[in-house]
Amino acid sequence: MNLEYSHLLDKNFHPNSRVWIYQSNRLFSINEALQIEDMLSQFIHSWNSHGAPVKGEAHLFFGQFVVLIADETATGVSGCSTDSSVRLIKEIEKTFTVTLFDRTTLAFVVKDKIQLLPLQQVQHAVNTGSISNETLYFNNLVPSKKELETNWIIPLKDSWLAKRVSFAGTIS
Repeated sequence: MNLEYSHLLDKNFHPNSRVWIYQSNRLFSINEALQIEDMLSQFIHSWNSHGAPVKGEAHLFFGQFVVLIADETATGVSGCSTDSSVRLIKEIEKTFTVTLFDRTTLAFVVKDKIQLLPLQQVQHAVNTGSISNETLYFNNLVPSKKELETNWIIPLKDSWLAKRVSFAGTIS
């Protein structure tokens, strides 16, 4: 699985640009992905904050993650503009019958595929060797473009989750 995505991000955006990541509970089909890309493009071209255009970009990465980015050095993102992005995500949920707001289901790269795992099952997966401290984890809590580029897909041991999991006595 090719996990390269940084080259798709706009190089003209400030490293501190705000990031929101929404993970789907399933992979989108090609047709759905094309429709979502269209919706994201339309949204970005009309995204405003107090009447001023937001310098934003949006991506559907790996057919499962909607990523919104706003460069606030150009225009600050207000509550209303954030609300409009949430409405877009809810529209995608409704249109494609998916869940995008579940923060308790986590994504890992297992056997070259994205696998979803409920938070409460992570320790069991470590204990049985399904995932390890080196398993790549999608840290959807990254707050900035710089963090998106450097700390979105990281080994489990380097994530916030490592403090909640014991790797002692796991199957290698």
